[in-house]
Amino acid sequence: MTVIILTACPPGLRGHLTQWLLEISAGVYVGHISTRVRDRLWARVIDMAGPGRALLVYQKRGEQKLSFAVHDHHWEPVDMDGVTLIRRPAGPIFNPANPTGWSKAAKRRRFGRRGRPS
Repeated sequence: MTVIILTACPPGLRGHLTQWLLEISAGVYVGHISTRVRDRLWARVIDMAGPGRALLVYQKRGEQKLSFAVHDHHWEPVDMDGVTLIRRPAGPIFNPANPTGWSKAAKRRRFGRRGRPS
């Protein structure tokens, strides 16, 4: 089984992959293809990805029975004693959904309701 995950890639690449694999979700392609076809598809993904990122997961003989390949991705595969793991980048990850600072409720609790006449 082969899985290709695309992020921010051009529509032409997505259309090309649907000739060989089944798109089960936006940017996620799954299918059973030969090693030769998989290697040529991955070369095409690297050529056509542009500013996008790509992740390939495929079957391989061994303890884990799968392997990874990445293109322009922050996460990278690392071999640890024969087992391939994905290493996340070190450092804080900024999430705009989590605001910084004090909430209004915390400010009221801490400082009270100053400035309002009783």
